[in-house]
Amino acid sequence: MAAEDLSKLKIDKSQAPHLFRRGRAFYRVGSVLLIALVALFFFKGVFSPAVQVEIATVTQVYPSRTFTLLNASGYVVAQRKASVSSKATGSLESLYVEEGSRVQKNMIMARLESRDVVAARDQAAANLNLARSNVAQAKAELSDATLAYNRAKELVAKGFIAKADFDTAEARYQKAVAGVAASEAAVKANVAALRAAEVAIEYTLIRAPFDAVVLTKNADVGDIITPFGAAANAKASVVTIADMNSLQVEADVSESDLEQVKVGQPCEIQLDALPESRFRGEVHMIVPTADRSKATVMVKVRFLDKDPRILPEMSAKVAFLQRPVAADERRPRTAISPMAIVSRSGKKAVLLIRDGRAVETPVTLGPEIGDMVEVYSGVKAGEKVVLKPLGKVESGDKVKVAEK
Repeated sequence: MAAEDLSKLKIDKSQAPHLFRRGRAFYRVGSVLLIALVALFFFKGVFSPAVQVEIATVTQVYPSRTFTLLNASGYVVAQRKASVSSKATGSLESLYVEEGSRVQKNMIMARLESRDVVAARDQAAANLNLARSNVAQAKAELSDATLAYNRAKELVAKGFIAKADFDTAEARYQKAVAGVAASEAAVKANVAALRAAEVAIEYTLIRAPFDAVVLTKNADVGDIITPFGAAANAKASVVTIADMNSLQVEADVSESDLEQVKVGQPCEIQLDALPESRFRGEVHMIVPTADRSKATVMVKVRFLDKDPRILPEMSAKVAFLQRPVAADERRPRTAISPMAIVSRSGKKAVLLIRDGRAVETPVTLGPEIGDMVEVYSGVKAGEKVVLKPLGKVESGDKVKVAEK
């Protein structure tokens, strides 16, 4: 049994030549495929080193850069802004606005608790009614005293009554006249007191002083509002509002460049928050004082076009122009650096960077825009192109960005 088991472990040599021939065939096919793959990688430039190049970005530029005299930076500031509070002190009972609410002049934005001043107003109204009743009573007394006085004057002239009785009637008449005058004066005093009570009630109503937008809410219902905010945890203002029609850019201009700025000069404004937009502007004012620490002068530039996206405290850049921007110059143009352009058989082209390689792409060029050249077709804004490619880079070469 052991011999039979060992015989099974022997190799059948009749199958060996066949297996050997199959192995050599697979080896030859694999070698051919490997050589073809290496050749393909070689011709594709996989094994060639990447060329170090400088690059530039295809950008969007505005024609106004060709007639810009000066650039400055600043912030959007509301020229009419108010922290609105009450002249009275009290607890905030109602608040009708929030951040972003648009309000009109005299619109009620909040209300303080007013039970005490309402009671004072009711008391003043009652006192006025009493004073008016006293006037009526005094006039009735004057009427009776006048009749008695006139009668006594006739009688004393005829000798029918004593002079002392006439004097009594005259005194009563003069007293009645004074009583009417005092009652009428009391009416005026109570009218003034009622008006003061009504003003006190008005002080508990917090109204918008002008058309504006609410920027911040500084108090909540239940807070104590006081004009000076001196009490612990008291709030001096309820809301802060700004007139959006009064927005201007306050830009700092170097003293050495100030002679290039004139009131009424056209400007173009760019906001960091809205980089794709340009806004027409005009120099409104050159503030007549300098900042000695920065050697600058503040220039206020007003917006010629209103836009709800413009908000106070936005960062802004101002270009001071030689002339106003024409209608056809307000849209951006696609442009590239002239150092990225090559000539091929009388045609213009650039080497675009795609997937780490330089790809030659024909372009149609337009006029120069400052230090850039407008591109009508061939490339899009944001794409990368090779700078100074002649004699260094060819289409299809691997490229890497040079470190600066």
